[in-house]
Amino acid sequence: MTSFDGLVERARSLSPLTADLLVVAVVGLFTASDAASNDPDYQQADGLTWLLLAVSLTALVWRRRWPVPVAVVTGAACAGWALHGHIGELLNLPVIVALYTVAVLGDRRRTLWTGLVASLVSGAVALRVGRDVANPQGLPMLEMIWPLVPLLLGEVIRTRRQLMDEYAARAVRAEEEREREAARRVHEERLRIARELHDIVAHTVTAMTVQAGVALDALDTRPEISRQAMRQVRDSGKEAVGELRATVTVLRDHDRETTAPAPGLAQLPELVGRFTDSGVAAALSHDGTADGLSPMVELAAYRIVQEALTNVVKHSGARHAAVSVARQGDRLCVEIVDDGRPSRIEPPAQPGPPSQLGPPPPPPSAAEGFGLVGMRERAAAVGGSVEYGPVPGGGFRVRATLPAVLPAEALRGGRP
Repeated sequence: MTSFDGLVERARSLSPLTADLLVVAVVGLFTASDAASNDPDYQQADGLTWLLLAVSLTALVWRRRWPVPVAVVTGAACAGWALHGHIGELLNLPVIVALYTVAVLGDRRRTLWTGLVASLVSGAVALRVGRDVANPQGLPMLEMIWPLVPLLLGEVIRTRRQLMDEYAARAVRAEEEREREAARRVHEERLRIARELHDIVAHTVTAMTVQAGVALDALDTRPEISRQAMRQVRDSGKEAVGELRATVTVLRDHDRETTAPAPGLAQLPELVGRFTDSGVAAALSHDGTADGLSPMVELAAYRIVQEALTNVVKHSGARHAAVSVARQGDRLCVEIVDDGRPSRIEPPAQPGPPSQLGPPPPPPSAAEGFGLVGMRERAAAVGGSVEYGPVPGGGFRVRATLPAVLPAEALRGGRP
């Protein structure tokens, strides 16, 4: 088996011309042997016999380039032997190879037409020869069938090759699709982690900076307030370390889920309270209807409120902020309004249709920071939208509209 496989590999490594010459040599050996030995009662090999053999073998050299003309030439030579009275079992070997080539290198339509013409010609020749030599070529019906055998074999081989090529192309397309899907998931995971890190770090650092400033100002005159502010700094640092540890744990081991639950609407009072301690009088209005909400939606709402309040402390100079969370049918509406400076971005951004499969968003401009971009991305990730802009008379509003329940496919494909 090993030696046979080696021969097959060597044959496949040959050039087309070399392979064709070998085929011609083998066909010529068998056909010439049959032409040389014949029944004494019939026509013996003569000059015409060898001429037809030479023409057939020469034509076979070009069988790949002109398969149909080669089949015509070899078929005419085979018919010439029969009509000349030269009878042999292997004289039709050249036309068999030519018909096989017509089928294996062509298409089904050409194979059908070639088979029809070859069968009719073979049957006609058998009838004509049978009148003179007691039908030595066999019955006309059988003579009409034998040209179909190489055509059928070539059709089977060609169909199998096409199937193998199609399977190989499907495998390549499937591999490319897997690579694209893996790249898309990596991109989405990077965006998710970037949003988490930004929300954690920006919120915590802002709160710690404000509390540290309060502690520094009150250190000499009001030490009790200073100590309270430093306790807030310590608590904020611990919370940030815990959330960062949870995020890093996911990066290190995807099979191990973190034990700490993702923040949601239940943690909003604590979040708003921390910002109140930072010098902004923040008020929370929550209708309390959180039943049936998707954890991903709750996390998105929490992060949007967190980022919006962080922007209030960092950029607006506001003294008051109002947070409103209400469920309206199958939508969750989250709104944050402050009384800070009239405008932080110009003009107000309009939300676009959510898309998780499109190209990554462009970098934020100088007037639109990563926080606003992150809020848009968080809302779009769950199928919602965010609108933000200045309020007439002063202040800034952020309004997010999120679906209360995600579709089943989004819940299967995403992770809070």
